[in-house]
Amino acid sequence: MSHLSGKRVLLGVTGGIAAYKSAILIRYLREAGADVHVVMTASARAFIGTLTLQALSGHPVHEDLMDPAQEAAMGHIQLARWADLVLVAPATANFMARLAHGLADDLLSALCLATTAPIALAPAMNREMWRNPVTQQNKALLESRGMLFWGPGEGAQACGESGPGRLLEAEQLARRVQDWFAPGDLRGVGVLLTAGPTREPLDPVRFLGNRSSGKMGYALATALAEAGAEVCLVSGPVSLDCPAGISRVMVETAMEMYDAVMERVVDCALFVAAAAVADYRPASVSAQKLKKKEHEVEISLVPNPDILAEVAALPHPPFTVGFAAETERLEEYAETKRRAKGIDMIAANLVDAPEGGFERDENALTLLWEGGHERFPLAPKSLLAPQLAARIAEHFHAKVTAEDS
Repeated sequence: MSHLSGKRVLLGVTGGIAAYKSAILIRYLREAGADVHVVMTASARAFIGTLTLQALSGHPVHEDLMDPAQEAAMGHIQLARWADLVLVAPATANFMARLAHGLADDLLSALCLATTAPIALAPAMNREMWRNPVTQQNKALLESRGMLFWGPGEGAQACGESGPGRLLEAEQLARRVQDWFAPGDLRGVGVLLTAGPTREPLDPVRFLGNRSSGKMGYALATALAEAGAEVCLVSGPVSLDCPAGISRVMVETAMEMYDAVMERVVDCALFVAAAAVADYRPASVSAQKLKKKEHEVEISLVPNPDILAEVAALPHPPFTVGFAAETERLEEYAETKRRAKGIDMIAANLVDAPEGGFERDENALTLLWEGGHERFPLAPKSLLAPQLAARIAEHFHAKVTAEDS
């Protein structure tokens, strides 16, 4: 289950070119399980159509404070009480100023005054408008009242300038919402996670490798840390920064990853093997670059240790989660692998399908465990990871509870 399952998000849209991102944001929030109602200001309608946001949210869009049909039942109060979170994205400089000074002459500002739910503002404006001392004073005043600020980002702007003031991308905002509702299911739990590929050298220049980018493993490490876990990441060679709050051990070969894992596994309660570890390595490594030959060349390979299976076979193993990259018969092969290795759960994907996860930012997964499975449809890995982390946490705690009873 996602942290957003059943959560009620009231999305305010104000008048700025960045309003188009609100449509994408609604889709991400609903895919994660949230119920989304939209409130638009009059100026927002100049940038994005009401019907678009209505179709995406699945609810009529709320626009007018003085709508007789709504206000007969005090509609703005009902909306204010309904929300678990109010997110205004984009939030213009004008809206920030009006909110800072308590104006309530439209529906969105009125319900912001009436709600007891947390309010998050995602600013979007020209860089000089953002830097203006008045805007910064309004920001400080709103923050002093407990309002959250998500962004702005920096980069190219619609006006042709570049700098701070961009609305965060829809994916980033959806992630902020996920993080806000994250319950900390794994607080204090030691997690050891592997990610990325391994490289098995043939000579000083060449190696046997695979196409894993490490993005899914890194996203999952981040999600587990945000759920409260103490994460140690053993990573193969990737071009990704170490996530904040996570300790990382960099390795290159399967044997180096094996040594790093076996050295640290006694300190963890949960082990996640997201790395794409080479099954074989060359029997010998040339000290010099191998020269091209006119005839066929045979390379003798020897098996690498099965890290996941060896961890699962320990006398007192941690809760173990594996990954399976398949090209056919996904659930059959993944379940066979889960049983053969004696692990608790396995996340599998079809790497050659359109939704395959190698070398891209999106993924689709099927998670299997004894007696059950769950499918996660194609989504950005940064949004998929918290859902996967929540399900892992649920089964981890269920097993710990069963063993303690």
